[in-house]
Formats: sequence, structure tokens, C-alpha cells
Amino acid sequence: MSRREKDSHLTSLDGRLIPYARWFGELPALRARYAANEPFPHIVLDQFLQPEAAEQLLVEFPAIASAGWIYQKHVNENKLGMQDRSTFGPMLGAAIDELNSQTFVRFLSDLTSIDGLLADPTLQGGGIHQSERGGYLNIHADFTIHPYRRHWRRRINVLVYLNKDWQDSYGGHLEMWDRQMQRCVQKIAPLFNRAVIFNTEDSFHGHPEPMSCPPEVTRKSLALYYFTAESVPPVARSTQYRARPGDGIQALWIYLDTMVLRCYTAMKWRFGLSDRVASRVLQVLSKLTRK
Repeated sequence: MSRREKDSHLTSLDGRLIPYARWFGELPALRARYAANEPFPHIVLDQFLQPEAAEQLLVEFPAIASAGWIYQKHVNENKLGMQDRSTFGPMLGAAIDELNSQTFVRFLSDLTSIDGLLADPTLQGGGIHQSERGGYLNIHADFTIHPYRRHWRRRINVLVYLNKDWQDSYGGHLEMWDRQMQRCVQKIAPLFNRAVIFNTEDSFHGHPEPMSCPPEVTRKSLALYYFTAESVPPVARSTQYRARPGDGIQALWIYLDTMVLRCYTAMKWRFGLSDRVASRVLQVLSKLTRK
């Protein structure tokens, strides 16, 4: 393919959501950066979506008081999630669909050098997330297989932030830690229209400090996960939370909560439980603890 034909092909890929001509055009450099970044392969892409699309996503993003949020509030996290694609607004649904499209998955495969990536239209563990003042997510490595497809090995995380005018003082930065959990290697602010893409396996990350944003401000993101189909079922592991140096007695609670989560995950995988079951319990407990 000639340079002119290649440029024409890339331009034809551009849509109203993702500027594919830019990202495919920069792939050689992006691939090298992705592989070299520490503490695990990752990359930060600013102005990831078309500007108009990002603005519309922010308009459509459901408020905290909206119905449909799944409560994810326990020792190791304090946030809300929503993964029912049918409840999303037109642009939000279109964005989720585009991030699950063959074109975007091909971009991810080229970027990460992982062949055979598969999107998950059921958005297990993903979808959209939102955290209020005081919200946090302890450092962790994610679950390793798809809950309902035991041959699907989880490989890539894609996070897209929708936080306008986010201040450093609010906190909520994505922290990436080394595998030994001795130090934070990267801190990434959750800025508007910024995407973070990284390898899933043994990648310790989170935003563990409770946020101090104003009460009317929330941390908003899209989260999508990608898999490969393996001939032999991968080792199944639930989310593994880890204490940081200096966490003291909190390390015990982090460990105990992780063990409870492991039991719940085993039941979920065995009996096909929905996260809404746990959400209802956590919602009741959350209300009781505020009384």
C-alpha cells in the first residue's frame, strides 16, 4: 500500500467518536512506548476521543442519584458501577459499542502486540464507574478470567476519564505499583478525555487515598476489559488487593476483605450470581453505617 493509499485508508476510519487516523498513524511509536513503560506495559492517550463526543458523554453521564448503579462499597473500595448497556444514553452506548468494535480491538492488538483479543459486550466488572468525595480503590491486581467464559483470559484494561477541570488537590490519581508492592512507580491524573491502557495480569493499580473533591464533583470513567480465548482454562483468580508499606493495622482488614471477596467470587463463578446481589447487601450496609 502506497503512502497516499495508507493515508486515505486511515482517514476513512475516522468517525465521530475516535480519531482513528491519528492513533493508527502513531502506532509504531505508541507500541514502543507501551512495551517500555514501567512498572508494567501501559500508555496514556490524551484527547483520546473526538472532542465533541467526549463533551456529549459528560452530558449523558448518569448522576449519582440515578437508578441502576451497583454499589461497590466495602473495605477495599468505595465507588459505584453500572454495566447494563441498555440503560445508557445514545452517545454513551455508542461509545461503549465503539470501544468493543473490531476496529478498536484491532488497534488494541497492534498497540499491545497481543493477538486474538476479544471484547466483552456484557461489560463484566466494567461499564461506567463513579466515585464521590471520600471514594477510593485500594491497590489491586484484577481477576484473571471472564466470570462466565472460563476459557477467556483477561489481558487488557482500557480506562477513559471524563473529569473536567480536575484539580490535583482532589486526589483520585491512578497509581501503578511495582509487583513487590514496595513503591508507586506512576501516578496518573484522571483528566477529561484521557485514556489509560495497560496489561491486566499482575498489574497492581488503584487510587487508594480517599478523594477530597468538592461534594458536587465526582470522578467519572468508562472501563472496558479485553480477553483472549485459551485452549486450556487459565488459572482462575479473584481480584487481589494489597496493602502498601505503612498501612499498618489496615493491612489486616485489606487481607480479610480480600478473602471475603474471594469466597463471593467463587460463588459467583459457580452459581452465576449477579453483582446486583452483592450490591443490594452493600447498599443496605452502607445506609446502616451512616446512621
